[in-house]
Formats: sequence, structure tokens, C-alpha cells
Amino acid sequence: MLKRIDLNKRDTDSISSALSAASTANDDVEKTVLAVINDVKSRGDDALRHYAEKFDGFIPEDFRVSEAEIDEAFKNCEAGLIEAMEKAAGRVREFHKTQLHSGSLFNEGNLEVQTVYRPVTRAGCYVPGGRASYPSTVLMTVIPAVVAGVRDVIICTPPGRDNKISPAVLVAARLAGASSVFAIGGAQAISAMAYGTESIAAVDVIVGPGNNYVATAQRMVSRDVGIAAAFAGPSEIVVIADGTANPKFAAIDLIVQAEHGPDGQSWLISPDEEILKTILKEVKVLVNKSKRRQEIMSTFDRGGFAVLVKDLSQAFDVANTVAPEHLQLMVENPENYLSLIQNAGAVFMGNMAPASVGDYYAGPSHVLPTDRSARFASALTINDFIKDIHIISMGADALKEAAETITKIADAEGLDAHAESIRLRIEGLDDLA
Repeated sequence: MLKRIDLNKRDTDSISSALSAASTANDDVEKTVLAVINDVKSRGDDALRHYAEKFDGFIPEDFRVSEAEIDEAFKNCEAGLIEAMEKAAGRVREFHKTQLHSGSLFNEGNLEVQTVYRPVTRAGCYVPGGRASYPSTVLMTVIPAVVAGVRDVIICTPPGRDNKISPAVLVAARLAGASSVFAIGGAQAISAMAYGTESIAAVDVIVGPGNNYVATAQRMVSRDVGIAAAFAGPSEIVVIADGTANPKFAAIDLIVQAEHGPDGQSWLISPDEEILKTILKEVKVLVNKSKRRQEIMSTFDRGGFAVLVKDLSQAFDVANTVAPEHLQLMVENPENYLSLIQNAGAVFMGNMAPASVGDYYAGPSHVLPTDRSARFASALTINDFIKDIHIISMGADALKEAAETITKIADAEGLDAHAESIRLRIEGLDDLA
């Protein structure tokens, strides 16, 4: 099920080759997405109706979900699930409150520089739907925006097979504090949030995971609207296992991210041939029992790899090359290896901390960098919704002290007005003396 790579017989360049083969990049996807973006920009809601029918097979009477429908969702949502989401929402909210900035102040003589933090005005959260329902993604995208102080936080999500948004998603939207929910998905939803239509006002920032088309659309509109640096595309996991790993736990954790469906990646890396074989046997057994076997196999067929390495040091070299969304360390004393981790969205330690804990309960957002963007990007945080504004104050004495430094640099750059703005002030001070 997972393609074998033996690094005892090959060099690590084979990992890059495997990544290229499994890459989500696709010229056809970009062409399709660009056509959708341009159509939504020019035709607005008419284009949304066209793509809703084309891709979802259903055109809502109104893209915006009414408060009455959300009220009904609370009635139709199982009480235990509502309680669980309330508890998860509380943990996510409390974690993100710890990230709030109180502002900073640099003060030296008569020069004062203060940094103030301002949230964006409107944020758009994309929540995948259609084949599955993801209320957890509502909590993990909307709550950080609300905690950051964003005034208007909207959700775009495609309806399911019954042409409705699941009650759990609508309940989560209200619990998280979303302003509005719109029944529209795909690249067209990203386009609508970026440029606005008759129904959906343009936002300042768009966040949230999605399939290849959604993630590509976010990249393509990033010149015109704020997009988190991470590419939040199809799910990925790397499991590093040694002889202390529980084979059944390792197997199910490889499957966990694969069950999201196509274009994801699942990597098993081990220096132990026997544990590698045992885990792969468990994978086969568990996949055959799964209700989502088709989705799992579609991931494994293109993005599933089992890598035999010389030692754990090489295992981390491979993991850093993959730069996975989720990195699971099923090794003895995993804390001893943290210094070897360079690229990962989130790290899960030992046999008892599966990625599912991060998906639903730990507190940090489960919107993580994929497609190797963990090399330069991080998980979604409140900082994705906040701007830094520097407030600079200066007295006469401080200006006199800084004048020569500023004018010399301005003169060297040939920017006379920059230098003159300082000289005129100094001359004015001298006249007053």
C-alpha cells in the first residue's frame, strides 16, 4: 500500500524525487482556478450560481445561511456533540488568548517608538465540506480571528450531498462567533471572499484548509488579499517509528490523515526493518476495515511511502525534507530529538499523542502548513489577523542627536528632500534659540 524506499541502498535524493511525484502542483488545476477567479470577479453572484450547480449540483436560494437555519441546526445536532464542541471551543479560545499582544514600547531619551496592534476588519474562513463535515475547522479558523478582535468573520463552506450545510458546522459557527455563513465552496468561494459579489462582501484576510483547487485559489488571489503564508492543502503526516512504537497505533495514525482523501501524503520512516514490516501489516488490516477505504487508498496510491533509513538521524533528515503538516515521533524519549526538527507544522510526541488530539482538542489551530510550506510557514495563529503599526514620537533633543546620522544616509542615497526635512527642523530650532 505504501511505496517502499530503502535508504540503505539509495541516497536521500530519492526522497525529493518521491515528493515531486506526489506533489499537489498541477498546471490544469491552476488553469481551472484562474478561469473561476476571473469569472467571479466579472460576474459576481451569477458566476457563483453557475459553479454551485456545476461543482456542487445545487444552487441555494440565498448563499447566506439564515439565523433561523442555525437555530434549527441546534435542535437537530446531538446534545453530546454540542457539549463536546463547546468544550473544544473553550480550549481553542483560551489557547489563542495567550497569544494576544499587549503592545510594546521602546523609549530612549526623547525618542519613543510604540507598537500597537490592530486586527483586520473582515476575515473569511474557508471550511471544507461536500463529502464530509468539519465543525472542528470552524472552531480552528473562526476563534483565532475573533480572539484577535476581527469585527466581521464570515465562513464559506459547500453544502453536502443533501444540499444542506451540516447542523454541526452551523452550531460550531455560532459557538465560535462567526458573523455569517455562506453556502458556497471551492475556488469560487475563495474568489468571492477576495473580490466580493452581490451576496458576499470582500474580506481583508482569507484562511482555512481545502483541496488542491481551494489552496491554489488562495495562492492566486494573494496579491489582492491577505493569505496565511502556509499552503493549507491536502493533509499530510510523517510517522517516525523505532522498536518502541506500538505498531497498531502507528498504523492508524498513518490512516488518520489519509482518510481525508486524495492528494494527501502519509510517510512511515524507520531504521528498524521488522517494525516497518509489522506496521505495514497493521495498515493493511485497518484499511480493509475502514468505511473510508476508497479515500485512504487514493492517498496511499500517490502519496504513501515507507522509508527504511540507516538510523534515526537520517530519519529526521528525511522528515525535514518532506516538511510535513503533522510529524509524529513514536520513538523512545522523543524529547531528545526535538533539536533535529527543522521543518514541521505540528509535532506529536510518543505513543499517546496522536494528531487527532491536535485536530480536535489541544488548543492550537489545526490549520497547518502543507505541500512543504512548513519550510517557511507556521500554523494559523491570531497573528494572521493582526497588523503591527509603529507609532513614533520624537522631541527636539532627540532629533538633534539623530540629525547627522539621518542626513548622511539620505545624502548618500541622493534623496535631498529626506535630508532637508531634518535640516529645516534643526535650523528652526537654532532660530528659536
